[in-house]
Amino acid sequence: MPSENITISLLSIFSILSFFIFLIINKFSKKIFGGLLLDVDFDKPQAFHKESVPRCGGLAAIISLMIFYVLFFLLFKESFTQYVILSILIFLLGFSEDIKFNLRPSYRLIIMILVLILYVFFFTIDIYYLDLLFLSTWMTNNIFATFFILICFLFIINGANLIDGFNGLLTIHLIIINSLLLYINLKYGHQNQVIIITAQIVVLVIFLMFNFPNAKMFLGDSGSYMFGSLVALNVINTNNLNPDVSSFYFASLLFYLFFEVFFSFFRKLYLGKSPIKPDNLHLHMLSFKFINRSNNLKNSNYLNSLIINLIYVCIILPTIFFNDNGLICRYWFFSILALYLVFYYLLYSFAKKQ
Repeated sequence: MPSENITISLLSIFSILSFFIFLIINKFSKKIFGGLLLDVDFDKPQAFHKESVPRCGGLAAIISLMIFYVLFFLLFKESFTQYVILSILIFLLGFSEDIKFNLRPSYRLIIMILVLILYVFFFTIDIYYLDLLFLSTWMTNNIFATFFILICFLFIINGANLIDGFNGLLTIHLIIINSLLLYINLKYGHQNQVIIITAQIVVLVIFLMFNFPNAKMFLGDSGSYMFGSLVALNVINTNNLNPDVSSFYFASLLFYLFFEVFFSFFRKLYLGKSPIKPDNLHLHMLSFKFINRSNNLKNSNYLNSLIINLIYVCIILPTIFFNDNGLICRYWFFSILALYLVFYYLLYSFAKKQ
């Protein structure tokens, strides 16, 4: 088991290295791949910026994480193989979009599904503890278990990509989720999980310095896909390592990423739209319109991120005190979903009047 002093030294050195990696990538981003990483598509529904900003955050993040994986292996002869393979595979899928290798959304989804199925089978990813008896019973069936885990990954990855439209929105959200997972693993003494989650938080915090409040770089699809997949794996591993913690606690942590995709899918079907094509009626976009009525575009961008994440913290933070109580966590989770629908209805009604 890694010693505490060496681990702290490793993370300190890693933090410095990561900062300079982000600094260098940002400085030369306009020259990388002939400027293909520059985001100049200002007309897409989810675009809320007016200047060309490089989508190089994912590239800097994957380089930083790979350096961490190598350093950890050299020091402790232990590897985070699950994390290494997942990081690379999902990064590459998103990076193809960042460099404008424009796959149709349906093709990209099919490739993601195939990659995740192979990943789940190869590493035998499983969810050991669920608070719903019928779901636990169904999970004994390998086909259903694979399907359920696949859905979990898909919803969280695409949820992360979906809300990555405002400066700091996704990054702050992931820092909060990972910090709460870190707390659980620290409490129960799962050191390796603490280390890998801390490394991710370090990278996210450093990226935030380049993205908030004014964006010098974006995560891009590569970064949002990768960190979405990693937080999904963090939750699965933390759930499996801590049987005393309610699975509804983890569901509550992920409710925004998950439910934004779930709700949007059926909303678009109801409106007769393609569920895989973007629109501007997501919760964070409606809240932006509400905030932007009395602010300029630049301020509204980061204020929207702060307000959404502040509300999220207020909703989620109390769960720390009863995370081992399955009944309370269950009611809390469904109350959160109801609250989301109320907020959405109010913001949608406001937008329709404008």
